[in-house]
Amino acid sequence: MSTLHVLSHSPFGDDRLSSCLRLLGSTDALLLSGDAVYALQPGSAPFFALHDKKIRLFVLLEDIQARAIEVPDWAEAIDYPAFVELSLHHDKVNSWL
Repeated sequence: MSTLHVLSHSPFGDDRLSSCLRLLGSTDALLLSGDAVYALQPGSAPFFALHDKKIRLFVLLEDIQARAIEVPDWAEAIDYPAFVELSLHHDKVNSWL
């Protein structure tokens, strides 16, 4: 059973990202949206945690562009229609509120 995990809060304000990373299964994926895209700031602890975990990582294109952050080659930027499609390919969606 695969889960799409959706994070929208800054990784610098609490420990949702690290909690999520501990729970990710081998068939799961993670989507960063809103301020969660700050996790992709090069050189930051969240950046290294995501890179080292080697997960299927997606980021909302609109949010990454709004914050002028580059998408690393190990992540995929998607738009809202692709987000909907991605959610349909997983058995459940878990939003980390």
